[in-house]
Amino acid sequence: MELQHATQLRGALAVPGDKSISHRAVMFGAIAEGTTEITNFLQGADCLSTISCFQKMGISIENQSGHIFVKGKGLHGLTSPAGALDVGNSGTTARLLSGILAGQPFASSLDGDASIRTRPMKRILDPLTSMGAKVSSANGNGCAPLTFLPAKLLGISYSSPVASAQVKSCLLLAGLYADGETSVTEPTLSRNHTELMLAAFGANIRARGTTVSVQPNPRLMSQKIQAPGDISSAAYFIAAGLLTPDAEILIQNVGVNPTRDGVLTVARAMGGRIQTLNMRTVSGEPVCDLLVQTSQLHGTSIGGDLIPALIDEIPILAVLAAFAEGATVIRDAAELKVKESNRIVSTTENLKRMGADVIPTDDGMVINGNPDKLHGADFESYFDHRIAMSFAVAALAIKDPCTISDASCVTISYPTFYQDLAGLITRR
Repeated sequence: MELQHATQLRGALAVPGDKSISHRAVMFGAIAEGTTEITNFLQGADCLSTISCFQKMGISIENQSGHIFVKGKGLHGLTSPAGALDVGNSGTTARLLSGILAGQPFASSLDGDASIRTRPMKRILDPLTSMGAKVSSANGNGCAPLTFLPAKLLGISYSSPVASAQVKSCLLLAGLYADGETSVTEPTLSRNHTELMLAAFGANIRARGTTVSVQPNPRLMSQKIQAPGDISSAAYFIAAGLLTPDAEILIQNVGVNPTRDGVLTVARAMGGRIQTLNMRTVSGEPVCDLLVQTSQLHGTSIGGDLIPALIDEIPILAVLAAFAEGATVIRDAAELKVKESNRIVSTTENLKRMGADVIPTDDGMVINGNPDKLHGADFESYFDHRIAMSFAVAALAIKDPCTISDASCVTISYPTFYQDLAGLITRR
C-alpha cells in the first residue's frame, strides 16, 4: 500500500468498539444466564475468533452488524466442541479462554495461527497447573496448541511476575470453577475490564490495590453492554492530529479507563494539545470525546508503572517521538517482545528505514527526535496490525511517499482504518 503526505486533517470520527471489552462481553455472556446484548462490538478478526470458539461450545450468538446477542447457558452450560478451538491471531482469546477451559468437565484443545504458536503461554500454564488444571502444550514448548482435560480446580493466591490483564483474567475465570477463593497480585495494576465486567455480571469479586480476588461458583446474569471506542485505535488518530499541519480532529466516544489511558498522559507530556470533552460513564466504563490539534512536540521519558496502561500504544508513541524535538527514552517494556511481532525490533527497524535516530534496548528504545532528517520509506508491517497503523500515521507526516507491506493485517483490530484515515485528509 502506498501512502502520501497530508497537509491537513479535519473532521470527526468514532473509532470501533474496544477490543478488550468486546472479547470479555462475549465470554462472560456465554457463561451467564440469559441473553447478553452487546452494542458497538468490534468486528475485527480477533473478536470474531472469540465468537466462533463459543459457538463451537454450544452457545448461540447472533451478530447483527455489530449488535451481538449471546444466549448464555450459565457457568456450567458449555458443551464439548468438535475439534480444536481456533483462536486465529488472538492472544486475548487464547489466554482468557484457557481459564474457562481449565474448569470444564470435558476435554478440549486450543490452537491458532503461526503467530499464536510462538506466543508465550507458560505464564498461564504454570499458575493453572498450580490450581490443579490438567493442561499441556502439545509441542512441549509452552506455546499453543494446548490440550485441556477435566480436573478439579483449587483456589490459589498467585503473585504474577508480570502486570498482564490476560494472565490475571485467565486465573480469575478459572477461579470461577475452583473450590475456594482465587487471588491474583500484580507488580503494578494492569487493565481492569475483567474485574469491572465480572462484578456487573454478578461475580463476587474484590479488588484492593494490585490484588484481585474472586469467589467460586457465582450465578452470573446477562447484561446489556455498550463497548466504548477503543483508545488503542484512537491513539493513531491522536498521533495523526498532533503531527499533521493544520489538523483538528474530534474523536468521539473513546473509553478512557485509567488503566488504559497512558497514551494521553504521554502525549500531553510531549506537548500534545488534547482536550477532554463530554466525560460520562457507559456500561461502567469512563468515556469521553477527544479534541486533538496540531502540536509542537518534545521528547519525554516513558516507563515504570505507566507501561501497563500504554503497552499497545508504544509503537505509535515511538513514531511521535521521532517527530519530536529531543530524546525520548522508553524502558520497562520488555513485554513488547512477545506481541504479534517483537515490537522492539519491528518498531525500531521501521523508524530506521525513515531515517530516525533510534537505539533498541533490551526493554525498550531510545529515540533522538529530529523531524528534519526523516524521509520516505518502504515499511514492513511484520503482519502486526499495530505496526501497520503506526507507520501509516508516520507516512502522513513525511513529505515523500511511503509504502507498507502486508497492510491488510489491520483487520485484526480495525478493519476500516485506512478508510477512516482517508476521510480526514484534505490536501492543498
